[in-house]
Amino acid sequence: MEFLGQFGCAIVMGIAALGSAIGIMISGQAAIGSWKRCYMANKPAPFILTVFAGAPLTQTIYGFLLMQTMMGSVAAPGFKLGVGLMSGIAMCASAIAQGKAGASGSDALGETGKGFSQYIMVVGLCETVALFAMVFSMVALG
Repeated sequence: MEFLGQFGCAIVMGIAALGSAIGIMISGQAAIGSWKRCYMANKPAPFILTVFAGAPLTQTIYGFLLMQTMMGSVAAPGFKLGVGLMSGIAMCASAIAQGKAGASGSDALGETGKGFSQYIMVVGLCETVALFAMVFSMVALG
């Protein structure tokens, strides 16, 4: 039975990291495309686009932190499995949403050179989902 709890600990990290990889793929492709368009138009390529490209990486950190908490928790193994699975999925979805928002931000900022603070605010809203999933899961684990 303890295997379920250990599996829950591992799965939260893996699923969160999967979301980070997908989100970075999405936002990274858009950043590279924006830089290309800037170079083709002989405009300066904004280095700040790396912020959008790398933003989904934080969900991997949240998955790791929650995994560490779960490993030290005395909660029931089935509960740990459920927390790991659902929290991992929430972090994964957050990272993918963040990647898509970052892709749009890269496209808009590369084209106009304006609006970084508004774009990063939307990326931050996507981030909040993963933060809430992590913190509320930590609280539930006691």
